[in-house]
Amino acid sequence: MDIQLNDILEMKKPHPCGKENNRCFLVLRIGMDFKLKCMGCGHEVMVARQKAEKNIRKVIRK
Repeated sequence: MDIQLNDILEMKKPHPCGKENNRCFLVLRIGMDFKLKCMGCGHEVMVARQKAEKNIRKVIRK
């Protein structure tokens, strides 16, 4: 997948924070892992690349 910094990823499953944009995550770091920031609560999460790519519904470019 072609994912770049500052892309917004809409995931299949929501972040458990319960906020409004809890399916959308901002990409902060790319490598073997992705560092994602929840657009709802601001929580930062490290996710393995393979697991993240499997759960992406769509990529939103700025």
